[in-house]
Amino acid sequence: MSSKFAWFGAIAGFCLVLAACGGGGGGGSSTTATNSSGTTSGSTTTSGSTSSSTSSSSTSNSTSSTNTTPWADATATPTAVNGTNAVAISVSNQPFGLVNAPMVSVTVCQAGSGATGSTCSTIPNVLLDTGSYGLRLFASVVPSNTLTALGAPSVAECGLFVSGYTWGGVHNADIQLGTKVAASVPVQIIGDSAITASAPSECQIGTAMTTPNAAFANGILGVGNSQYDCGTGCVSGAQSGAYYTCSGSPSTCTATTQPLASQVQNPVALFPTDNNGVIVEMAQVADLGATTASGTLVFGIDTASNNTLSGTGATLLKTNNAGNFTATYKTQTFTDNAFFDSGSNGLFFPDSSIARNGSWYAPSTTLPLTASLTNSSANASATTTALNFNVANEATLAATHNYAFNDIAGAAAGMMDFGLPFFYGRHVYVGIAGKSSAGGGTGPYVAYVSQ
Repeated sequence: MSSKFAWFGAIAGFCLVLAACGGGGGGGSSTTATNSSGTTSGSTTTSGSTSSSTSSSSTSNSTSSTNTTPWADATATPTAVNGTNAVAISVSNQPFGLVNAPMVSVTVCQAGSGATGSTCSTIPNVLLDTGSYGLRLFASVVPSNTLTALGAPSVAECGLFVSGYTWGGVHNADIQLGTKVAASVPVQIIGDSAITASAPSECQIGTAMTTPNAAFANGILGVGNSQYDCGTGCVSGAQSGAYYTCSGSPSTCTATTQPLASQVQNPVALFPTDNNGVIVEMAQVADLGATTASGTLVFGIDTASNNTLSGTGATLLKTNNAGNFTATYKTQTFTDNAFFDSGSNGLFFPDSSIARNGSWYAPSTTLPLTASLTNSSANASATTTALNFNVANEATLAATHNYAFNDIAGAAAGMMDFGLPFFYGRHVYVGIAGKSSAGGGTGPYVAYVSQ
């Protein structure tokens, strides 16, 4: 299993994504590169979780366009937060000082409690990640009464991300987001004291995300295109780097199978209603950034008046189960290795022709670039659409001491990771595999509107 997560990877079964290295910037906002599941590797943070599928075919880079004027920004405005199916997203310097880190609050309670009572605790600053699946919280941020109420873990799990890994027990919990409640959802508790064994060697890839500071968040809420973080592969056979049973003293852990219902999974899919996907809507920010940014996470697609996809004229892309589609940039085609990943804090793609500051791109003037997007190779239709985006100088952006940027980008190999900069000024739809909507058909798919 590997995940996307820019400044580290996220989980799509865990889908693996590349991490970009942080450039300079002086004392202010941290432009550590991070990929969609939010971990970091040293001073580097990568964004974006990619799926396990194909690598890109690439040739030499060339000039993308004769246009030298930056593209106009997307202008869609977020839906209002409400008491039913729409909760707030915030980007700021608090408390971890990472740029482009979209945070939500999540309430966890004893399984079967109906998300009511004294066992419930609301955990703030949980990274919103469309590149992974399932809720992962650090044990250190869960109050003791709630942690005790979750009971003993059923198994241990290794979560593999682009920039590192998580290790902890799987517990069942009732999860509340806004007023939506998902009952008895398997979640990972990172650093769970009930798991005394160290992570197996095959899990120890990159940085050990053992504390919130290591992941720049109190946890990760994966709301990507798959319901399950490993899927049928973990049902049919024990997968290295996934689920483990631990026993003995000193404790040792052995890879094991895991039924679908017991896998860490996207809680949105378990809501009684509005459970076929999410929409991530971020307000646009200025091209030199903003100190804060806000948005709305909307549950459901074509299930209520505030989550309509049908009839909007949105660009729709059919994906594989990991949420990946195909993109062409200049002379490079990334077959089933392009994705929209809110957990990545930049745009990440390969282009040796652009000057760099560390692993961040630093062109002398803002570059207007274009990529062509098409469906995953699993879908017969090959309609393409052009996506325009801008890339500014990372050092110039860092000098502003802002924390929300729509044009920050870094180098990554073999993929196109459209991280949080892509989301500003757009409504980005994520349709869950196997679930249908009027406008998107049967998931998995992604879609977006830009005005």
